[in-house]
Amino acid sequence: MITFEQAATERAAAVRTHADRPTQRRSDEFGHPHVTRSLPSAMQIREADTGSGKLAFSGHASVYETGYEMWDLYGPYTEIVSAGAAAESLARGDLDVPLVLDHDPMRRIASTVNGSLQLSEDEIGLLTIAPELDPEDLDVRYIYPKMRAGLIYEMSFRFRILSGQWSPDYTEYRINAFDIHRGDVSIVGYGANPHTTSELRTDVPIIGERKPRPRGVDLIHEFDTFPRAI
Repeated sequence: MITFEQAATERAAAVRTHADRPTQRRSDEFGHPHVTRSLPSAMQIREADTGSGKLAFSGHASVYETGYEMWDLYGPYTEIVSAGAAAESLARGDLDVPLVLDHDPMRRIASTVNGSLQLSEDEIGLLTIAPELDPEDLDVRYIYPKMRAGLIYEMSFRFRILSGQWSPDYTEYRINAFDIHRGDVSIVGYGANPHTTSELRTDVPIIGERKPRPRGVDLIHEFDTFPRAI
């Protein structure tokens, strides 16, 4: 069986120069493991049909059972989030997760604490719904026209890995469980994994209804400065 050291040496040999590294951001320049990761997916923010003037947001902050490329000091590898990986964390009675812009904790537009953010798992991944965003909120007013114009279309989330495992050849890492409590779900400019979705609109029930994802648009899931335990 190949050892971790052998696998690391082989991966490092393939990325001897900066130009050999992946073109999409997966971690920081030093390959630190507790960095932000993302799963790109189409997201929208639009007006609702209820006449209340509120905006509704929906998306997937993570897509399950879909491999995406990550990299560390030794080079690229494939990462997969297992279906149901958030179940234990989402079952907390004191779950504290905000919906923010660019992982900035001060730019919150919804939160599980006051009931304005709903997180759940479906057949796709980590479903994120904020059914009534205040259009007068400065951050909502900032992001709404950019999403509507297709300038911003990715999401990500910060979390801590509770359990995971490497494949025998150390080319694939599977996240079996993660904790999102006191992490976040975020609208971002760039993420890591190219497979997620989100949308924002006004007052319309979001569950079960999604706009077709434009080509090249995918959601995102990130780790930023949130601690990671493998």
